[in-house]
Amino acid sequence: MNSLEISRTDDHTIRANGDETNLDDTKTDRMKHSLDKYEKLFGIDEESSNQPSTTRMELWSYYLYYNGNNGVGPANYSQTLFQSALNNAGWDPAITPIKTGNCTTGGCVIPWGYGTRSVSSVVLLANGICFSIMTIIFVVFGSVADYSNFGKWILLLLTVVGWAFQYGMIAITKPDQWPTAMVLYIISYISYGTTLVFYYSLFPRLARYMPHVRKAREEDLKDNKINQDEYDKIESMERNHISNISTVHASIGYVLVLALSLSVLIPLRGHLFANNLALCLTNSYWLVLGLPWFIFQQSRTGPPIPKGSSFWTIGLKQVYHAIREIRHLPRTFTYLLASFMLADGFNTTITLIFIIQNEVISFSFLQLSYLGLSQAATSTVSTFAFWYIQQYFGIRTKSMFIVTNVFSVLIPLYGVIGLWSDKVGYHRVYDFWIYNIVFGLFQAPYYAYSQTMMSEVTPRGYEGMFFGLFGITNRASSIIGPYVIQAIINNTNNNWMGFPFLFALCTFASILIWFVDVEKGREDCRRYVEERKVVHERQAITSTIPLPVQTQNDP
Repeated sequence: MNSLEISRTDDHTIRANGDETNLDDTKTDRMKHSLDKYEKLFGIDEESSNQPSTTRMELWSYYLYYNGNNGVGPANYSQTLFQSALNNAGWDPAITPIKTGNCTTGGCVIPWGYGTRSVSSVVLLANGICFSIMTIIFVVFGSVADYSNFGKWILLLLTVVGWAFQYGMIAITKPDQWPTAMVLYIISYISYGTTLVFYYSLFPRLARYMPHVRKAREEDLKDNKINQDEYDKIESMERNHISNISTVHASIGYVLVLALSLSVLIPLRGHLFANNLALCLTNSYWLVLGLPWFIFQQSRTGPPIPKGSSFWTIGLKQVYHAIREIRHLPRTFTYLLASFMLADGFNTTITLIFIIQNEVISFSFLQLSYLGLSQAATSTVSTFAFWYIQQYFGIRTKSMFIVTNVFSVLIPLYGVIGLWSDKVGYHRVYDFWIYNIVFGLFQAPYYAYSQTMMSEVTPRGYEGMFFGLFGITNRASSIIGPYVIQAIINNTNNNWMGFPFLFALCTFASILIWFVDVEKGREDCRRYVEERKVVHERQAITSTIPLPVQTQNDP
């Protein structure tokens, strides 16, 4: 693939690989208005400020944060405690007379308002509430992280909230505490999910300011030792490297914290408080490994919040502006739409399988830890393997991402088969061994490649705007699936009835991603940046031309 060559034939025309774009007065005025709006909302171009290079200690503390924030506590143990309390407070509607606590792997309902609601639908509803609130947080506050030092303090605040409510979850020991468990679970899961998005948004900047990437950009590229395409490959590979290594650390943390939990669960097997102690250990592990990031993170202060905007309004204005601008980048828009649907379907699939798994293993933290270890071990191996294969053969990010997408479709398809058979399709313990191993082998790199592919179709200098949208459409995107699936399950009292919808959603999203042309997307992004540079330069020239001095004799 030849590098994209951009040149200006005159003050009004940009040539990109032979194709000319004419910047007429109407288009220039529109871009000028958009550029003014962007600069007011998003501040200065990061390249124009003197930012420190990424240090080894900073990079390692970044990895350690994800090692600690591996999800075992808020995403696994907390949900299991919450669902266990629900299950013990409910009853099987097929058994009469009603007897609290008689639920097994069949239907299970709890009192809800003036009627009843299935336990699975309550868990899905709680997850839907989590993702809905996360979406609001990202829309309103996501962009604030780009200004001043707000990003550092937002991540710290959310992390502390996560630690506090995870420790609060330890107090859940009785079935009648399920409403309290629901509140604690929702808040702790929201803090967990939001910390991940604010954490992920840091990796493109860390990659850009790695010493060798900075040298390639500021010296080799300017001295024409490398072309733009070669530089893009250097930065892309570094992004993949940091993204994949951080994912490996999450897997390593997953293994270590589960092994740590076994030191409590095995000797205290059968003890009522053993599960709660395991949760305490996992949260303490996150606290110890999460603190270094806030100590060694280098200060890369952003611009102040622009005049006319506030802490509460800047995010809404940025999202509105980003949605307006995305029309100029059709391939970026297509990817955002597809990633929204895929993340929605896949995240909901994971939740539904986890609900069924908890019922099949009778909410055993010990069994859950063994299954988690199988997933974590294979995740660590697969992430290294995917990265090595990609680096050795020079495979593009999209190709690696598509491999993970195939299994994003097959996982809910296996659940669909469970509608007609109780031998396969998430009915037996061995199904979950298969699921956790397959998930570890082929889905661990999913999150790394999804965010790296987003960085491939994001205009340089506009990461804050487009990654803000990506945060909304990716990690916080499960706002359709949980509500649809909980309604289906509540009406049918059959967990497996949710899989057909999830299979269709994941399939359609994967097909959309298949048709995203990353190379043309990069060309769109470069043209987008270059056009706005031309307009910006014209503005600068115009602003320096002195106005004529009017005399008394002038009309």
